[in-house]
Amino acid sequence: MIKFGSALMDAVEQIEREKSISKEVILRSLCDAMVSAYKKQIHDKVATNVKAVLFEKTGEIGIYREKTIVKTVEDENLEITLKEAKKLDPEAALDKVVDVEVTPADFGRIAAQAAKQVITQRIREAERELILNEYMSKKGTLMTGIVQRVEYRNVIVNIGKTEAIMPPREQLKNEYYKPGTRIRVYVLDVKETARLPQVIVSQNHEKIVQELFELEVPEIEDGLVEIKSISRDAGYRTKLAVAGTDPDVDPVGACIGPRGSRIQTIVNELKNEKIDIIRYSDDPVEYIVNALSPAKIVSVDIIEDSEEAKEAVVVVPDDQLSLAIGLGGQNVRLAHRLTGWKIDIKSLSQAEESGYYEQEDYPQEEAQYEENSEENYEEEVNE
Repeated sequence: MIKFGSALMDAVEQIEREKSISKEVILRSLCDAMVSAYKKQIHDKVATNVKAVLFEKTGEIGIYREKTIVKTVEDENLEITLKEAKKLDPEAALDKVVDVEVTPADFGRIAAQAAKQVITQRIREAERELILNEYMSKKGTLMTGIVQRVEYRNVIVNIGKTEAIMPPREQLKNEYYKPGTRIRVYVLDVKETARLPQVIVSQNHEKIVQELFELEVPEIEDGLVEIKSISRDAGYRTKLAVAGTDPDVDPVGACIGPRGSRIQTIVNELKNEKIDIIRYSDDPVEYIVNALSPAKIVSVDIIEDSEEAKEAVVVVPDDQLSLAIGLGGQNVRLAHRLTGWKIDIKSLSQAEESGYYEQEDYPQEEAQYEENSEENYEEEVNE
């Protein structure tokens, strides 16, 4: 019998408190390690009747072989005589099984080394499993983290029990990540690795905006206001389309909050990112008009509305053209993403000069504005 004493149990209980690893898991792993070490010492790795028994009160561990009680022993590793068995168990009988201690006299050093290895390994495995399960359940949610450092353009964020990685593509373009800064991140993915699970977080995902509104606007949580669509140019501007399920609740007003308190909290959280709250409508014309806010619209003509394509021509006053398009095409680009409609914008004077109001077909030479329309925007401004 090997006596570790109370120090072993004290260490196991400390690990249970600090690492949230079950004591039973550690002790079971320790016994498995003792068995493996014993089999290696006796050069019999396939022995099936060997087990380790741990006595928690005394802190002792013993190696035992299960042996069948027989009249004549043919294999001493598997069998024992009734006379010898009676010394271990007075109630022993033929054909019964009895546990026989076979702990080697010089097994203490080997056992101590095996114990250290298995505890270290099990701690690592248990931590990995705990982190994997915890953050798998948090995938798709917001968390608060602290910026630790920047490595190879990746921002390393401490999110509790592990460090998460925020790749360059998930970072805000206009943000400087200073170590020690507390930030909100969206858990984008959790990947299993040979060591600890790799948690990928984001600050430019559209879901961040949705999560923040769900936290700040009780009507969304209660189902009175529904978020229909989000389009975001992270760090700069977001358009959010909302609809109400209760006629007595104004969805836009609910999101803005009393004196703009709710929207201001979210804007502050997003580092002063501009947010346009858009009223959703099943009518595509009304929806497009709302989506291009704050620009004023003269007319919206639906060119095509099918599963293959959705196109509309929007005419705006001359002084509203740059506002409707937005800097670098941002406003119309976000409206396109929000509504799912390809939006061609032209000024009122352009429409009159081209005879648009007298022609059924939209002139092909006019500028087309959708995603990545920066060049078109610059051409219109220069005109």
